[in-house]
Amino acid sequence: MLSFPHLVVLFVIALVIFGPEKLPELARMLGKATSEFRKMTNDFRYALEDEVRDLDRQNRIREQESALAASRAAQAAAPSPDTEPSAAPENAVAREIPSTVVTAPIEPPPAEPSPTEPSNDASAAPSAEPAAAPQPPEAVSVPHEKSSDDNNAV
Repeated sequence: MLSFPHLVVLFVIALVIFGPEKLPELARMLGKATSEFRKMTNDFRYALEDEVRDLDRQNRIREQESALAASRAAQAAAPSPDTEPSAAPENAVAREIPSTVVTAPIEPPPAEPSPTEPSNDASAAPSAEPAAAPQPPEAVSVPHEKSSDDNNAV
């Protein structure tokens, strides 16, 4: 940046070269040229910023669309338990999945009277412990045997 003494020296040199009559006209031309240069640089900067904003907006839209497509693909790829997958991956081994589970109720064995207690029900005093409530049946699954093809897939 030019300091004040440098500007004074330049003004004196311009005054000597061009003379006092043309100096105001040159200053006016220099001012117009600088204002046009600033206007052009501002227009260029605004146009560049607009383009960058448009590109950012388009990138955000593409990212949102790809994220939406990925989530749709993930939902479509995840089979529901009711349906079988339509296409198996390459080199996949088909595996049979049991669709039913065999359940059998498990009942506690009947209580046998102990030899120390009298067998006469009339003489037996009511017990302080409540009678055992029946338990709900537990699910028992049938063991699934691994096929020999599964070992080859690993």
